[in-house]
Amino acid sequence: MAEDRTAFASSSDLKDRWPNMMDATLADTLLEDASQLIRDTCPGWAEASEETRRSIACSMVKRAMIAGEDSAGLSARQENAGPFSQSWTYSNPTGDLYLTKSEKARLGQGRQRAFSISVESGTVVGPWTG
Repeated sequence: MAEDRTAFASSSDLKDRWPNMMDATLADTLLEDASQLIRDTCPGWAEASEETRRSIACSMVKRAMIAGEDSAGLSARQENAGPFSQSWTYSNPTGDLYLTKSEKARLGQGRQRAFSISVESGTVVGPWTG
C-alpha cells in the first residue's frame, strides 16, 4: 500500500500566516519536506488534528525560510561602540527544518503511556495516556 505523502499545508496557508513570504515554489517544497519529517519523527502524527498539522508545518517552514533574512533568525545580538565590536548569533543559521519541543507535544510525541497485562490470562488493559 502506498503511503500518502501530501503536504499538510500549502504555500497559500503559509502566506495567510506570514504575509511577507516571497517564494511560493520553495515554500511548497519545504512544506512537503516538513510534512514528511513530521511523519518520520512523530508516530502519533495521525491523531493530531488537521489544523494542528497545518500550523506546525507552516511554523517549521517559516523558521527555515527566515534563516537567510536580515536579523529575522537571530537569537542573540551584541554591539559595542568602542573599539567597534559587533556580534550576532543565529538560531537556525543553515535553515534546517526542525520541530520544537512544544510542537512535538502537540503531535503526541513524548506523552507517557501506560498499560497492564494480566499474567494469568495475557489480556492487555489500556493504554492510558497522560
